[in-house]
Amino acid sequence: MTPDLDVFPGAFPRHPPPDLDSPELLVEHDWQAFSAVERMTDHWARPGWHEGVRVYYWMLTFPDAEGLISRARQCQEALAHLGMDCVPEEGLHVTLTRIGSPAMVSDDQVRRLADLAEQTVPPAFEIAAYPMAGSRGAVRFTLAPWSPLIRLHAALSEAGRRVHVPEGKPTAAFRPHLGVQYSNRRCPAAPVIESVARLRGLEPVPLTIRSVELVELWRTSAPAPAYRWRVVRRVPLAAPSCLLPPPPADGPLQRQQGS
Repeated sequence: MTPDLDVFPGAFPRHPPPDLDSPELLVEHDWQAFSAVERMTDHWARPGWHEGVRVYYWMLTFPDAEGLISRARQCQEALAHLGMDCVPEEGLHVTLTRIGSPAMVSDDQVRRLADLAEQTVPPAFEIAAYPMAGSRGAVRFTLAPWSPLIRLHAALSEAGRRVHVPEGKPTAAFRPHLGVQYSNRRCPAAPVIESVARLRGLEPVPLTIRSVELVELWRTSAPAPAYRWRVVRRVPLAAPSCLLPPPPADGPLQRQQGS
């Protein structure tokens, strides 16, 4: 059963969509919310985020998704005149939920959280990334359907509660999306919306979600502002019969990626 979403002032869009599975309604809902934005904000002007801060998150990452990487690059090149900060190809991701800082979450909690998640996450699933919409601070793909992403968020949040980590926003406030560019200044939104609208006819990119990553995330400023992360644990999602078998589970990884 998919948990209900609710109106949440800190979410974008604030109101949940009328349907969690219809690509047409999800795309239109995202676009209508973005079309109503009057001014872009500086994505990087976030309280509590500065160089040196590190936080554990659950994320979906796409290091080998060539179709997604190609489509993101195509959209970034078309929007280069806007002067936004592009998400590099190795940094494309979907943020699921915050876990907490290393100062608040022990190594043992991280291990127990990942172990529990491996037992409780839903099966692998398929979604698609639809060009293109945005928010006050970013240009991003609309994802559809939402239901499997919401079930995954709920399972990870429940695991966090059982392990007593600080956690992030409730599942009722979750609005799945995949960013490709971050706004780096306050400016009128109309030119951004007009440029993004020209990309809405591009074909969606199918994605198969076979794992979820527990990462340690931080931010850098050079050569351009970006998120970077270390994958602490990759948790595989069990494969339904309609999908190929997932890759084997990994232990702690030393590989770093960025967004």
